[in-house]
Amino acid sequence: MDRAQKEKVVDELGQIFESSGVVVVARYEGMTVAQMQDLRAKMREAGGSVRVAKNKLAKIALEGKPCASIAPLLTGMTVISYSEDPVAAAKVIEAYAKANEKLVILGGAMGNAALDPAGVKAVASMPSREELIASIVACLGAPASALAGAIGAPASNIAGILSTIEKKFEEAA
Repeated sequence: MDRAQKEKVVDELGQIFESSGVVVVARYEGMTVAQMQDLRAKMREAGGSVRVAKNKLAKIALEGKPCASIAPLLTGMTVISYSEDPVAAAKVIEAYAKANEKLVILGGAMGNAALDPAGVKAVASMPSREELIASIVACLGAPASALAGAIGAPASNIAGILSTIEKKFEEAA
């Protein structure tokens, strides 16, 4: 690898470290190529990526970045997984590490916060961005569906609801 290629890798890694919601570092010693491809595919499905890079280049790219705290973890055969969603990469790598004992989570970073292996596990247990959006939409839609159900109900039910509301206003007044 010549100097220009190394500079390009450092720039790419710098952008990854700058824009990722979470970065997880793991040791992959002993994993087969097929297992690594499987990990990459699962990470891609979740919206994340897996990158193997020279530790020295990764440490250079980390200088001045929010997740610079992961630099000491970059020794030996390490793989970097990352995603813009602050939970996706941690979920995938945690699930894969449970199924494959050759993948060992060393730690990671979420913005400026350094994560140890237990921290990565805690982040992995959080709901993803999509799950949070779905729960918010469900909460917002619940009153509307109740109103629609009341409107679609027989007239006697509507009359009962209106009289209950009227009583509440009279009691408040």
